[in-house]
Amino acid sequence: MMKGFLNRDRFLNILENEENVWDIIIIGGGATGLGIALDSASRGYKTLLLEQSDFSKGTSSRSTKLVHGGIRYLAQGNIKLVYEALQERGFLLKNAPHLVKKQKFVIPIFSWSMGFFYWSGLKFYEWLSGSFSFGKSRFLSKNETIRNFPEMKIDKLKGGILYYDGQFDDARLAINLAQSCVKNGGVLLNYFQVINLIKKEKNKISGVVACDLETNKKYKIFSKIVINATGVFSDVISKMDESNWTTLIKPSQGTHIVLKKSFFSSSDAIVIPKTSDGRVLFCVPWYDHVLVGTTDSYLEKSVLEPKPLEEEIDFILQNFNKYFIFDLKKSDIMSAFSGLRPLVLPKNSSSKTDTKDISRSHKLMISRSGLISIIGGKWTTYRKMAEETINKAIEIGRFKNIPSITKNLKIYGSSSSYENKDIRWKKYGEDEYHIRKLIEENPILGEPLISTNTNNCCYYSTKAEVVWMVRNEMARTIEDVLARRFRFLFLNAKKAIEIAPKVAKLMAQELSKDKKWEKSQITAFKKLAMQYYYPQQI
Repeated sequence: MMKGFLNRDRFLNILENEENVWDIIIIGGGATGLGIALDSASRGYKTLLLEQSDFSKGTSSRSTKLVHGGIRYLAQGNIKLVYEALQERGFLLKNAPHLVKKQKFVIPIFSWSMGFFYWSGLKFYEWLSGSFSFGKSRFLSKNETIRNFPEMKIDKLKGGILYYDGQFDDARLAINLAQSCVKNGGVLLNYFQVINLIKKEKNKISGVVACDLETNKKYKIFSKIVINATGVFSDVISKMDESNWTTLIKPSQGTHIVLKKSFFSSSDAIVIPKTSDGRVLFCVPWYDHVLVGTTDSYLEKSVLEPKPLEEEIDFILQNFNKYFIFDLKKSDIMSAFSGLRPLVLPKNSSSKTDTKDISRSHKLMISRSGLISIIGGKWTTYRKMAEETINKAIEIGRFKNIPSITKNLKIYGSSSSYENKDIRWKKYGEDEYHIRKLIEENPILGEPLISTNTNNCCYYSTKAEVVWMVRNEMARTIEDVLARRFRFLFLNAKKAIEIAPKVAKLMAQELSKDKKWEKSQITAFKKLAMQYYYPQQI
């Protein structure tokens, strides 16, 4: 394998020595931007992606970890979106089987009339998936439902409806998309912020001005097409293009809490399709924990590190306690996090439009200067969104029309020669071999990061993996490692804080950093992690 496959220094060297104009520059390294970069590079276009922070730092690492058609979108009458998402769900399972899996979901039924309503909807949902079906839905008796969910309150319970959807690790998939893009000739840089747009005659965009946030060095980078894929921050780039730009984004904050498996022992997930105020509540097993969420709350301003609101946490706890036998408290929360959804405001809508009533469909826009902006959408449909965006770029840039190949393109990590069922290694796919090789060469790297007697396998992680993440996954900070390459910050904020010094030491050696860097990284990470931890003290 090429040393430093996903290597920032190598990409910087390419950028500094590149004389020709890029075909396409993508701003934004979340699911949408990475998908666009992969579609572009795999068609043979000269592709550069710039991300102001780490890949998937924002919304794309903070999802409910579901690859799904969206059963609630049927209630909105958005059949086209559901059909498209179900198709894309099938492509994702085929192309990234090391990260995507089929997951059983159950809707508990408390009245026969609602049971019939959901049964009809799920059968239609199943029918829409066609040959991409993940499995047949069926009715569960009251006893079957109780056996599946022994912690559930049984008062008024009539039974349940079992159906199938998908689950994945969002941030790990983002890294694999970045690796896939590089494998196809693309160049990506994280911690590289676009600060302005370059325009030529007739006010047409011809590139970007960007700043390397690690060195503060500025670059003028020229391209034939610039694509704005910055999600909730799309308006920031659009205002660089047109100072009088009218905001189209309504950021919606979704919050999740993570609990120990003892609160939810089932391997099946539960969906409460209509809570006290009409929002959906998910309880989803994830890495030997349970992920509970999400709520929709309108925010006035988009931020890179959104904080869970107290009322959101209270809402989740109250609704969880309504359906389960526990008296869940904030002190039971292992970690809590929020993510912002870039919802596109419909025409003639008011600022008070309820977020749950806004469609998750994406919107593709072209400004007078030629800036392409893609906003809205969701993780499951990232590939389709990318294909449409590059098709539009081909039209505007008058490129040779090369068809997209991503429907059948295996995502990096998926071509392992055997199926590894060990959750510790499966997420690495074919890279497992290379990480084990590091341990063979230096047995000290086989030492675990966490000394624990727990049977929770998600905590069995080695020093070798940190070294690998720095050398081959472009991890630049403790947060990059513990939040997104590992998922410790999202699973157990306290444990993440405990192992931060070990990670800092390993990273400092790899990045040739001094003790001052180690100390500042540990301090910054602890400050960040305290926002995920309840109660707010160690």
